[in-house]
Amino acid sequence: MPPSLPSKKRKTREVDDTAQAIQDLEKQLTTAVSKGSSLNPLADLLDIALDVSSPTQLSKAIYALYRVFVIIISNGLLSGPDRTEEAKAVRAWLFERLHAFVDLLASLLKDEEASLKRSALDILFSLQKHLSSSLTRIGDSKQPPQFHVSHFRKIVSALLLCPPSQRGNGIKKRKTDPESGADHTLDADVRDHVVNTWFSVNDDIRWFFLRDAAILISKHPHAEAPQLPGNLLSIIERLTTFPTKAAELNSWWVEELGTKPAPSKKSKADGDQDEDDDAGNDQANADEDDWRKFFDDPPAKTAAEGKKATAGRVHTLTIHQSLHSLAAHRAVFTRAWLTLLPRLSLGSAESTKGHSLRVLNVLHRGVIPHLTRPILIMDWISASVDHGGTVGLLALNALFTLMKEYNLDYPSFYTRLYSFLDRDVLHLKHRARFFRLTELFLGSTHLPANLVASFVKRLSRLSLHAPPAAVVMLMPFTYNMLRRHPALMSMIHRAEEVTGAECDGFDAEEENPTLTNALESSLWELYSHRQHYHASVSSLAKIFEEAFTRPSYGMEDFLDHTYGTLLETEVKRKIRKEPATALEASQVAEEDGMEEVWTIG
Repeated sequence: MPPSLPSKKRKTREVDDTAQAIQDLEKQLTTAVSKGSSLNPLADLLDIALDVSSPTQLSKAIYALYRVFVIIISNGLLSGPDRTEEAKAVRAWLFERLHAFVDLLASLLKDEEASLKRSALDILFSLQKHLSSSLTRIGDSKQPPQFHVSHFRKIVSALLLCPPSQRGNGIKKRKTDPESGADHTLDADVRDHVVNTWFSVNDDIRWFFLRDAAILISKHPHAEAPQLPGNLLSIIERLTTFPTKAAELNSWWVEELGTKPAPSKKSKADGDQDEDDDAGNDQANADEDDWRKFFDDPPAKTAAEGKKATAGRVHTLTIHQSLHSLAAHRAVFTRAWLTLLPRLSLGSAESTKGHSLRVLNVLHRGVIPHLTRPILIMDWISASVDHGGTVGLLALNALFTLMKEYNLDYPSFYTRLYSFLDRDVLHLKHRARFFRLTELFLGSTHLPANLVASFVKRLSRLSLHAPPAAVVMLMPFTYNMLRRHPALMSMIHRAEEVTGAECDGFDAEEENPTLTNALESSLWELYSHRQHYHASVSSLAKIFEEAFTRPSYGMEDFLDHTYGTLLETEVKRKIRKEPATALEASQVAEEDGMEEVWTIG
């Protein structure tokens, strides 16, 4: 009996044998497709990919499978009519092998090996292109280009549900392994690769992803897939480019979809439409796309020339027409956000706050301008205001955007904003953002003077207990408010003797900012800061005693102050006059005990 090989040499030989087997099986399959012979070696190659644990060998196996399936797809073995029962059975068997391969690739998106994750994702999207092009080739020339929807939904599920990696587990073990305790969060490298390569680049990928993501999140309860809303948010919050006009719809992953679609049929006046057309529309709207009716814009009015608008309503468009319609892109974008937002509030209080902050940071710039009807998210924003703190303040910013740009009627806006002015507001980490937004909210010269006076007076009162860095922000803020609203100047020029809170007519307990009687009060609190221990605060407090010649202060110059920056300013400040280091002898009274203090012995 020959002696056994050392373990290292035995492993090397096994690796070499596996690599050779992969190469031989790929050659056999390539020849079999060209000659029309048996494709049974495909099952062996797939078994190797499912059983191998080495990242290098698995990479070779999945790329070999990818090349084989591309040849199979290109030769029409997965599409076209089935002329015999035998051909039908072979096609069903090939689809089973393809689905098993796709499931393996989907699981590799959560693998520990970064190169495998990237390779699996590239292969999945490349297969999407080949499968879609194959459907278009075998179809009728009069039919629009096709997109392989079922395969793409597997990609969307892999990105949002994040099943664990099944590398080296084999078929049987993959079906029985528990997934308890597995991390189902989308990895950052996978997310960034998807967003930067496809989602933010290709119009067809973005449209189908938004549509299918909304369908997926609707089908999975929160208890079943709690990670799904967070994974979807991590992708769509990074969407930095969205078309604003139809001419910008010009980038396609499936090139055939870039062809100009046939114009939509004009609806006949007075409801005089053929029964055939009605039947066709009913069949076209029988699937998930019925929701598009909800996002239709109002019917276009008759043009000045008397011609009717030729653009079809969103819910009547075919898939190909929808991909070239800006309204359809806005509709799927709106539906995705409206489906996602309520789900973000179903987790723990900490996760809800984190998700809300992320949404509100991009809402006013990256979401609201692209919604079909921005007013639809008002309920979620109003609920976010109730959270208070930073979340509530950012929600007020979104509400202000809806009021200013989209005519939202929200009468209690300034009452809600006034409620944020409590003892903690000047101690918060995000107080700079608060001042920036509050200056924006109070910027209109059409606001009632008593309303603005309440905010100025309330902040002035809070400054008595605020840190120096916050008071430094408050001084220029108040100056700008006085310049913008001259009716408030009486608050610093009041002739009556008002010297303290007990003599102040301001009602600090009143919740309605229009009823606080602030305009009849004064800003004595700011005057008291002239004696502040910090030089920067005391110097700024004196600006209210000088003529208001400066148009306004740039708030950005004062918003980044902290204890650290104030200390650094003091350290670097040039000393014009050296401070006294000792008292003259004549300044010390006799027998005051100072001799004992300074005696060294």
